[in-house]
Amino acid sequence: MSVLSRSVLPVLLAGSLLTGCATHSDGTAPLNQRTWPICSVIGGLVGGGLGAIENGGWAAGGAALGILTGGLICYAQDGDEDGDGVFDRRDRCPDTPPNTPVDHRGCPLPQYPVTEKPVEPAPQSEVITLSDAGNVLFAFDKSDLTPAAKSQLDALMDKLRNADVVSIKVIGHTDSKGTDAYNQALSERRASSVAAYLLSQGLAPEKLTSEGRGEREPVADNETEEGRAQNRRVELHINR
Repeated sequence: MSVLSRSVLPVLLAGSLLTGCATHSDGTAPLNQRTWPICSVIGGLVGGGLGAIENGGWAAGGAALGILTGGLICYAQDGDEDGDGVFDRRDRCPDTPPNTPVDHRGCPLPQYPVTEKPVEPAPQSEVITLSDAGNVLFAFDKSDLTPAAKSQLDALMDKLRNADVVSIKVIGHTDSKGTDAYNQALSERRASSVAAYLLSQGLAPEKLTSEGRGEREPVADNETEEGRAQNRRVELHINR
């Protein structure tokens, strides 16, 4: 074997060994840029040992070449020891804690406090029921308000005009006497009559709606006069 081959062989073998250990770039390789001193020691041992196999006189030379080659190979690697996704060569902030967002230099990104949106209060609602129980709101089979009904509404006007009131829905109901279709139409007329009176007393029209629900939603027994009187009612659904 020539002198050149004897000197180069240990270096090539040492380089192959170190390259196999140090060429990973996912931060898991045991040998990389930061561990070049270890690489130099390994290279020196491998180079010296292989040189000695060829000729005892070449052990020192092989070791020297192995030290140099090992150090250079490992120093040339670009690992990612802290696992932040930025190679060590470009990482200006090594040893970043795991799962820390970093910029292109490997330095932690500034963390800003999360601004919570203020919780809006839930809308409040109230239902005021005007029924025929004890007071006659409408004459029999009529939708005209009686003086007693107007008196009940007058007593509520201050509350209904309050600035915190967003909307008011007037809902009319009847008892079960008569056909479904007739009672539906009667409940609509009575709800409209209440809404018209509220408007005449200065309630804002954009806040007011009305509808009839006929006999579909009784609150008492329609088999008794007392129950039917409770079912003949008008509800004011107030939203704030």
